Amino acid sequence: MVAIIKTGHSINRILNYNENKVQQGVAECIGAGNYPVDIEKMVFTIKLNRFVKQADLNENVKRNSVHISLNFDGTEKGIPKEKLMEIADTYMAKIGFREQPYLVYQHHDAGHPHIHIISLKVREDGSRIDMQNIGRNQSEKARKEIETAYGLVPAEKHKREKELGIKPVDTNKVEYGCTESKRAITNVLDKVIQNYKYTSLPELNAVLKQYNVAADRGSENSRIFQNKGLVYRILDQGGNKVGVPIKASDFYSKPTLKFLEDRFIENEKGRAPHKSRIKNTVDIALLKNKKISIQELAKIVEASGIKMVIRQNKEGLIYGITYVDHQTQSVFNGSALGKLYSAKAIQERCNLNEFVNQNTTVSTVKKSDENSLKSDSKEVGHISVDQDSKKSITGDDGNVMSKFVNALTQSEHDSSYLPNQLKGKKKKKKRKGQSDNQ
Repeated sequence: MVAIIKTGHSINRILNYNENKVQQGVAECIGAGNYPVDIEKMVFTIKLNRFVKQADLNENVKRNSVHISLNFDGTEKGIPKEKLMEIADTYMAKIGFREQPYLVYQHHDAGHPHIHIISLKVREDGSRIDMQNIGRNQSEKARKEIETAYGLVPAEKHKREKELGIKPVDTNKVEYGCTESKRAITNVLDKVIQNYKYTSLPELNAVLKQYNVAADRGSENSRIFQNKGLVYRILDQGGNKVGVPIKASDFYSKPTLKFLEDRFIENEKGRAPHKSRIKNTVDIALLKNKKISIQELAKIVEASGIKMVIRQNKEGLIYGITYVDHQTQSVFNGSALGKLYSAKAIQERCNLNEFVNQNTTVSTVKKSDENSLKSDSKEVGHISVDQDSKKSITGDDGNVMSKFVNALTQSEHDSSYLPNQLKGKKKKKKRKGQSDNQ
């Protein structure tokens, strides 16, 4: 069993997400904890009001909602609802939520059995539940005890979390005319918007377009753009818009522009630790392949779960790259990773020899210097060139090549980014009146 815990600002939105699944016929509410009415007699307002009234006891808790998913092994299909509720009750008690109100939903829209639990961080006395390190401490201990008590397939911590928790979107591409448009788009939005870490609309679209969906603000002169509106559309196989657009406010999860802008801010910090994985993967691929096209590079890094979304104009000119890491569910525009990962720099790095011939008047590059360039460029995640190699690249006009090499060797943050051998020694200043002989 794998437990995934998330917190949020809106209990209404999380409840709507699960209730929408119920209306679609891919989920059902199987039980509740600390509710005054049996689950069969509850309507939506009863479910929501129980949460809202308790959340209002402490308005200082901004991220007051808790959304937990308990994921079981793919071989454990057919677990009775009664057993799932026992597992949910036991888990909530073990992580310190025994007295909290909670609802349990069984979902049927994935390849593995799983349940979702909705609850609050605000106690009945208005105090706040501290959830720092809860996943690593209370949840991990509870998971192991429940696996033993209920005879569940044990989860290998890192392997199973990647398979169930942070794998690429578990949904199909939308095909216009094959399913009802709103339902098809909803399935994609529910998976992508809540799970991926993007910081702009183009970065979000880099993921959505892989499933033939796009978030569209319209042209700058359009009424929808000027009113800060947003619609979602289905795309055909060629990336063209088809069908009738659907307003963001028409979806149960309300993925409006305002909502997305709040997510942009949250995701900036959440994606930061995953930046180096993409950079290292790209750098290693380029180091191992002396001459390679950008399309070949994209295939190589895709084997590591990273999709390079290459943007081209009608003439075929590449003007942008967005990196979608399906393993960490992080999205970066090329420039956000650093100038070495922009569209222009990647094209130049894909074929350095061709870049030299087309953009400089270099007459010769010594073989020994080429070997030196290779041997000194093996630091994972960084491209480094020693000082002799830089000097060997000469010509009547070496400005372009000089700038390119400097870009390859320039640190992203500070001098500690460079290997020690590239750091120059500081010269001691002489005091006035001192001679060289002193």
